Amino acid sequence: MSTGYAPYIAHMGIACFDIERMIHFYGQVFGLKLTDRGVGISFPYKLAFMSAHPTQHHQLAFAQNRPEGAPSTIMQISFKVNDLAQLREARNRALTHGATKMRCISHGNAVSIYCMDPEDNIVEVYFDTPWYVAQPHGDPIDLDAPDEQIWADIEKVVRADPTFMPVEQWQKEVFAKI
Repeated sequence: MSTGYAPYIAHMGIACFDIERMIHFYGQVFGLKLTDRGVGISFPYKLAFMSAHPTQHHQLAFAQNRPEGAPSTIMQISFKVNDLAQLREARNRALTHGATKMRCISHGNAVSIYCMDPEDNIVEVYFDTPWYVAQPHGDPIDLDAPDEQIWADIEKVVRADPTFMPVEQWQKEVFAKI
């Protein structure tokens, strides 16, 4: 048995209707840059590859092969930011570039915005908090409130949860299992 085996998710591919629209949205909202594009040989349709990291050829791949009228099968595409200011920036950029159904949620262990991209795929942008509570957990929050109020509201709710613990404690417990 191999002892160093530890695969991790490196990128994802999305079937889309309009590849140019998706390139524009993800470029403008998340700063992803087009790294390659063309028509595939084994996948004979338009493909585009985007990345925001210089050592990753692509973090997102788009294939213009989603059948007309087909619903999205993506549960969510998640991006991580560092803090409330960056979460607000992501919200503003997404709304400016055509996102719909925007909502902001505290999961206790993270604060997230959720919206629909131009092709009705769910997009999440989030940052971690210093706390853990069992999931699923979700409380709406007002992202326009002052930072101090948002943090106080989240902490009040999570400390009342019977599963509450500092994230470091939760990490120790989980890593002991892994």
